Amino acid sequence: MRVGLICPYSLGVWGGVQAQVLGLARSLRAQGIPTQVLAPCDGPPPEPFVTPLGNSIPYAQNGSMAPLAPDLSAQLRVLSAIWDERFDVLHLHEPLAPGPTLTALTVKPMPLVGTFHASGEVTAYRRMRPLLRRLTARLDSKVAVSAEAAGMAKRHLGGRYEILFNGIEVSRFQDAVPTPKQGPTVFFLARHEQRKGLSILLEASKLLPQDLTIWIGGEGPETLGLRQTHQDDPRLVWLGAMTDAEKASRLAAADVFCVPSLGGESFGVVLLEGMAAGVPVVASDLEAYRLTSDDGRDAKLFPTGDAAALAKSILQVLEGGAGVDAVVKRGYERADQFSMDRLATAYLSHYQRVML
Repeated sequence: MRVGLICPYSLGVWGGVQAQVLGLARSLRAQGIPTQVLAPCDGPPPEPFVTPLGNSIPYAQNGSMAPLAPDLSAQLRVLSAIWDERFDVLHLHEPLAPGPTLTALTVKPMPLVGTFHASGEVTAYRRMRPLLRRLTARLDSKVAVSAEAAGMAKRHLGGRYEILFNGIEVSRFQDAVPTPKQGPTVFFLARHEQRKGLSILLEASKLLPQDLTIWIGGEGPETLGLRQTHQDDPRLVWLGAMTDAEKASRLAAADVFCVPSLGGESFGVVLLEGMAAGVPVVASDLEAYRLTSDDGRDAKLFPTGDAAALAKSILQVLEGGAGVDAVVKRGYERADQFSMDRLATAYLSHYQRVML
């Protein structure tokens, strides 16, 4: 069996879907399954098994700016790669995203598995429902990463969806060497856009101790404005874009991993990464995060968008104690339940089924 994974988003830009595609490819290859990733890449491919399809352009989608490649040259490259690689099955992540996945879905050169990641509202699903329903019916197997993602897809696109939650490469976080630091540290890592809630954390920082360090990873459209607004706060360390290895190292060192998202999340894979690293997680009380954290038993959840409640939650975690230790232990065990190797095995059954 030869598997092709197609990602519509540039692998040169950090993102949850991109991380899932690369992690799944690594796990499949570790299990002896020849696997190639086809995706846009702004810069050199991040792995030898990636076939780059060209650069991306920013595209507004689901409250975020998605790095897509809808240009003709990218479509010609993906079609050429599909035929050259002689795949037995193609796995399309976000099959209806403009660009390579939609092209592969339209042409349907071989059996197709599709995974839907988005929740919330996607305007195109509503405006182009009849056409997108016909295209979705071309998938031989449909998967969603959460009940929320499955519900949105079913409502707009029809069909039945099996839920396979996102996975994490557990050993990458459990074996990471901590970044050297001094004093208590809170870590934030996400794209700097409104729905990721960085502004909420920065507002909460006014209520946090002066000996605290706040590591801020990632970048985005809000970066410049937020840095200018908070330029006089020496506790803030702006780290910029980070590699997977740097992320794991920072998580291993942090005293709190803060995930203050405001919405638009279908699953909380970032929470699982913190749990696997053994760091207490403080996150918004979103439905997706409640699901990921076993209804708040494996992470500390605070009312979404409430900066004062976030500050209080961080302080409680920094105080430590048996309660916090118990949450970390449960989180560590829960992360293992969502290992990428388990997810790869589950997807293999889908590949084998559609090839029959």
